[in-house]
Amino acid sequence: MKNKVALITGAGQGIGKAIAVRLAHDGFAVAVVDYNPQTAHQVAEEITRAGGKACALNADVSKRDQVFAAVEQARELLGGFDVIVNNAGVAPTTLIEDITPEIVDKVYDINVKGVIWGIQAAVKAFRAEGHGGKIINASSQAGHVGNPELAVYSSSKFAVRGLTQTAARDLASSGITVNAYCPGIVKTPMWDKIDREVSAAAGKPAGYGTAEFAKRITLGRLSEPEDVAACVSYLAGPDSDYMTGQALLIDGGMVFN
Repeated sequence: MKNKVALITGAGQGIGKAIAVRLAHDGFAVAVVDYNPQTAHQVAEEITRAGGKACALNADVSKRDQVFAAVEQARELLGGFDVIVNNAGVAPTTLIEDITPEIVDKVYDINVKGVIWGIQAAVKAFRAEGHGGKIINASSQAGHVGNPELAVYSSSKFAVRGLTQTAARDLASSGITVNAYCPGIVKTPMWDKIDREVSAAAGKPAGYGTAEFAKRITLGRLSEPEDVAACVSYLAGPDSDYMTGQALLIDGGMVFN
């Protein structure tokens, strides 16, 4: 991946951080993008200390102009643009009867619109560079099978699969591939929050939600962020050049296709 540049949104912690670290290990120059500038800088510094090349950028992916600005900054600072990983997301638990317009707007602005803006910004950058590229979107096993108490989140991740398929068809002639990765239950701060909310809703102590969901994992353990990063590494590298429009499940066997 010498001289290749990758940008990852939501890379200040959790899965996004693991992806940034893995792609830097693979040889990419990495743009670490997060709405929290402090965590973005920490991850970029960690990569740099390990001998990689990285920059930290601040952006709220729900804001189209900020996504475009981050991609353009990455091009200028790192000297090119080859891969975008639209990873940023939120996952509030929502009983059907408790869904509010505010929850729908927040989740869709980040999980769906953020992906659209990332796709658009990447296409613009690839064309400015005069070559194709790879667009990699964060879906979920909850984007294959509706998950209880996650109606808004699940529906947003189904939408990402649809965007991925359509963009793959629309952009193939430009030499751009578009794929998605679909994690299951990953040990991240986001999952800790889901566990607390699901457990509380059931009147149970923290950890109950995780134990209930984990019963559905064929491999018998929760995912580490590095498991997901390994899948993204494949999608970002040359071995996946003949793949487009796919949404790879990396969930330990929760959903079988």
